[in-house]
Order: sequence, then structure tokens, then C-alpha cells
Amino acid sequence: MLRKHVLLVHYHELGLKGRNRPKFERQLITNVKQTLNKSGLALEVSRTSGRLLVFAQSFEQGLEAFELLLKVPGVARVSLGEKVSRTLESLNDGALRALVSCEPFGSFRVSARRANTDFELDSMELNRVIGSYLMEHTEAKTVRMKDPDATVFVEIIKNEAYVYARSAPAVGGLPVGTAGTLVCLLSSGLDSPVAAWQMVRRGARVIGLHFSGAPETPDSSSVLVGEIAGALEPFGGLADVYCVHFGVYQRAIALAVPEKLRIILYRRLMFAVGGALAVRLGAKGLVTGESLGQVASQTLDNILAVDTVATLPVFRPLIGTDKQDIIKQAQQLGTFDISTRSTDDCCTLFMPRNPETHASLEEVEAIWQTLPHEQWVEEILRSLDQR
Repeated sequence: MLRKHVLLVHYHELGLKGRNRPKFERQLITNVKQTLNKSGLALEVSRTSGRLLVFAQSFEQGLEAFELLLKVPGVARVSLGEKVSRTLESLNDGALRALVSCEPFGSFRVSARRANTDFELDSMELNRVIGSYLMEHTEAKTVRMKDPDATVFVEIIKNEAYVYARSAPAVGGLPVGTAGTLVCLLSSGLDSPVAAWQMVRRGARVIGLHFSGAPETPDSSSVLVGEIAGALEPFGGLADVYCVHFGVYQRAIALAVPEKLRIILYRRLMFAVGGALAVRLGAKGLVTGESLGQVASQTLDNILAVDTVATLPVFRPLIGTDKQDIIKQAQQLGTFDISTRSTDDCCTLFMPRNPETHASLEEVEAIWQTLPHEQWVEEILRSLDQR
């Protein structure tokens, strides 16, 4: 009798890609295999009828893979169950095992779907027959069609049959590697790691670029950024991380420009470096963690004063996001505890007492032209520290 432990990896957005769909599916298969292989799970992965199948050697191994795959961008839902023979006896037995695995529960329902009309029972009949079997073989359980404690899913597709009750929504989005490469200005704070992951979830390959206050401050923020990259790894991760010792250039800017405009000029140099690195690496744009009005540098006037130095598109996935929502996302990603540790970084170095909130673009451009910014960009690119 056929019986295999299987994970059904469901996706939604990929199914809307028309002629490009096979490309997205192939990338998702590659990413799923890489995620499993990194954890030592060299499992068989195949595609069938709008989903992927991952076969496990045991229920325990399936559970381990289940938790990993929930975090893979492009996966909408993961279900763990069995592939069984297309006989009523096998479906009943598989449904019972699936239901028992959900203990404890007080109520259940059966949700059957027959995609092929050559099976003897239709979907409604399967619900009734399998539900009756489960009632006979479980004590003190009730059927509840709305909000049951457990749902047993039965799917008959072509020549295959699947039964499962353990199912959970995943992160969704698109497979990493289907949307090109971006460079993210990555701090050790809360916002930019979340912004980076938002673009990873949309299929982008994201490279982190961190600006440390070293040598004017300890390089501890670079250590935290390394930990943040590790926390993001299960969720699609960063393709690479580069670190810049930025303190020397901040000191030079602080000595040369009006105090209130320091932050604007710091950020212009960061954008110039990020853009130059993006061109070198073949990236198509920059990513920042800015949220409108959150701090002085993130007003519309100041964003404009910085953006004009960029030669590539700048993506700000958090621009309209509330801080509490950013915190919640950071907690889900596992970066919150890292980002809230106290550390010295470039954001606290040579900060003005009263930063400008509505910078004049003309004034900023004029000051920018007095600085050796092209020379600085070249120096920084030559000395980049790849983590």
C-alpha cells in the first residue's frame, strides 16, 4: 500500500505569471532545495498541479522541513501529510492518522477536493464518508463546519491522493532571485533590516552595505550587522554584506559644512557610495529603511536633498509604515533583540544639536560641490570590507 510522508508547498502569486510561470517555479524549487540542504535535509522535491511536493523519510523529518519552508519567500502555505493510494480505505486510514496528529482537539471537519471525475466519489460524498469514518474511530469528538479545532484535507489530483491536517500560512511573496539585485544601506537598527527583507520577499537578491563609525568609534555595529544577516538567513537572507569605515569621512564633513546640514551630507555620500557599488555589482537600485517623518533626515525636503545624488532608483518599502508595525516585523524576523542592543555607530557620530528638517536643495547642492566626494567614493570602494 502506497504511503509516503509529504509536504505540499503551495504558492499563489507564481500561479499568476502566465508564460513566465515556469521560470518562477524553477527558482522556487532551487531555493527550497537550498534551504533544506543547508539544514542537512537532502529531500526529493518535485512539482505537480500548481504546487511543489517534498518527500520526507519520517514524520519528524517532515516537521523539521515544515518549519523551514514556512520562511521561504514565494511559499504561500505549507502542509504536512501523506501521499496515499487512491482507494477509500487508504484515504480513510490516512485521514485518521492526520487527525490524530492534531491532538488535542475537540472538533473537526473534512475538506475534500476531487480534481478528477474518474474517482468513484465526488467531493461532497468524500466529506460525508470520511467524516463518518473519523467519527467512528475517535471518541468524544464532534463535527463543526465553522472554526473547527482541526481540519482534515483530502485531495485527489490526477493519479495521486494526499491527506493532511497540519497546514500553516507561509511568508508568501516571490522566490529570491527572480527580481534582480539591489544594494541596501543597512544599519544595525530596526528599520533597514526589515526594509531589506521586504525586498527579498519580493524576489530581489539584496546586498547589504553597512556604514560603521570606525575608526572614530568601535566597529561593534558591524558585528551586529553580521548577526542580523544571520537572523535573516532562514527568511531568504542577504546575498552579501559590505562594511565601510565611515568615521573619517564624517569627521571631514563635520569640519567643512554647517552643523545643521551634516546628516544630509553624510547621507548623500552614503548614497553615492551605494550607487557606485550597485553599478559595480550589476544591481538595479538602492534600498533604505526610511519612514516618512520618523527622524529629521526623513522629511520630504531632506529626502529630496539626498535623493538627487542617486543615479539609480531608491526603494523605500517602509516609507508609509508605522514604527510599531516595523517593530512587530523585526520581532517576527528575529532581528529586534539584535537591533535594540546599545552600540556606537555612524548614526551617533558628530551629530548636530539641531539638525535641519527642511533643507534647501540649492544650498545642499552648492556645498556638495565643494567636497571631494568623487575622490571619497573611490577611496571607500577600494577599502570595502566584505563580511
